[in-house]
Amino acid sequence: MLQISSSAAQEIRRIQRNQQQSDFLLKLSINFGGCSGLFYKLHLQDGDLDNLPSSSDRLLEIDGINIIVDRDGREYLENLTIDYAEDLMGGGFRFHNPLVKDVCGCGISFSSLKAIDTKAIGNK
Repeated sequence: MLQISSSAAQEIRRIQRNQQQSDFLLKLSINFGGCSGLFYKLHLQDGDLDNLPSSSDRLLEIDGINIIVDRDGREYLENLTIDYAEDLMGGGFRFHNPLVKDVCGCGISFSSLKAIDTKAIGNK
């Protein structure tokens, strides 16, 4: 389902080290917004594996990194690859998703080949 490149995994571990908290979990979700309709939200949240924020969220372990995938956006994340790259504008995570139909000009938001379930995806 979800893949993390070695450069993204390295950056996530670096961020966790800088936070000096190894129990931070990475949360990935999809939200409405931007020019094209949807955008990815990727953030660290404090938590432990026995007490997930929502019982319907899915916990994945990829390359030693614990990731919570939001249940509402799970179907839009099929075969997603998270990468990390640095360029002249700085470093950032890049999302490579075969379900993306269009990306806005700034590259932040996208539209999906799948129909959007407006009841499932909320503004979190």
